[in-house]
Amino acid sequence: MKQMKIVYEGGEGELIEKKSRFIATVRPVESEEEAIEFIAAMRKKYWNATHNCFAYVIGENHQTQRCSDDGEPQGTAGRPMLDVLLGEDVHNTAVVVTRYFGGTLLGTGGLVRAYSRAVQEGLKGSRIIEKKDGTLLSIRTDYNGIGKIQYLLGQRGLSVTNSEYTDIVVIETLVPEAQTGELKEAVTEATNGRAEFLREEKVSFAFLDGEPLIF
Repeated sequence: MKQMKIVYEGGEGELIEKKSRFIATVRPVESEEEAIEFIAAMRKKYWNATHNCFAYVIGENHQTQRCSDDGEPQGTAGRPMLDVLLGEDVHNTAVVVTRYFGGTLLGTGGLVRAYSRAVQEGLKGSRIIEKKDGTLLSIRTDYNGIGKIQYLLGQRGLSVTNSEYTDIVVIETLVPEAQTGELKEAVTEATNGRAEFLREEKVSFAFLDGEPLIF
């Protein structure tokens, strides 16, 4: 994995189409077993619904893909739902769209649009993050070097995630895998070799509302 979009926190979305109610529930899942348990829980919760259609994708390359129309005309629910997950390129995600029939037939195209839109609404109601492979880098420098290092980080769209100011300065930053070597070289050159790399740990990370998350 270099980077991938995942659901950090599942959510819900809802729409009404010709009096039919569509409720999309999105959850992060790490395995097919988790997905199956989630689907069963939704079917139990919405036991009186007309349909509980589902789709899920699992794996760094979407190796596992499953979907179900749950009694809707073939290809009008599960596959369009799965296509939305793949189109948004979210990983390790399951969604159930619950339908309460409103008495008016939507037709094949109408069903495809309704189930697709429901999944989109469910994803909007979820918190999605971009998880990256990279390095937790801890750098020690003097006060002459800190401004140069902050400038280099800013140039690369990186931020200081932790800092400690005493007679010297120690900062931490999260760096995508592909940028780590180049950044270290730039820091060494800018500080004439005075900066010291105290820690260099391989991690997966993301940012949520500007706050770092380390996995």
